[in-house]
Amino acid sequence: MKIAEQLKKNNIAEYLIYMWQVEDLLRANDCDIDKISENIISRFQVSDEERKELTDWYDNLATMMREEGVREKGHLQINRNVILNLTELHAALLASPKFPFYSSAYFKALPFIVELRNKNGKKEEPELETCFEALYGMLLLRLQKKEISPETTKAMEAISSFLSMLANYYDKDKKGELKLED
Repeated sequence: MKIAEQLKKNNIAEYLIYMWQVEDLLRANDCDIDKISENIISRFQVSDEERKELTDWYDNLATMMREEGVREKGHLQINRNVILNLTELHAALLASPKFPFYSSAYFKALPFIVELRNKNGKKEEPELETCFEALYGMLLLRLQKKEISPETTKAMEAISSFLSMLANYYDKDKKGELKLED
């Protein structure tokens, strides 16, 4: 919970990846608070008060997953909203002549995004969601200690660089420091 709060405040891209991991952890535990308590919460060395906060947080997320019909796949609305907010900012940054380096990073990543969308058959999916799915997939491959091809590494570097720049602009925008227009 505190990790999520920190990431949301400091790096929205890392926050979203983290929250997708949490969704998968909840799925692995059948969105059952007893299993979540036993397999996840019990591993934290925290006070009783913090344990209750963690339990409430995980329980609320599991309840939301059941209610929103994303118990087996998909993402919570709170996480989809992050993608929507980032997509709005992405469009504004591309439309502004003040951010040529951002546009350059996007157009460098675009061929990889198109290729990924063609491979996964989700051509209607938002581009940013494709990017985050690719990064999340890469994370899972690394956790499983699977080999990653040089082509995939090159694609992920371009996508990661692009998303990192977007996350930085998102942070500036939230702080009121981003001026899209003159």
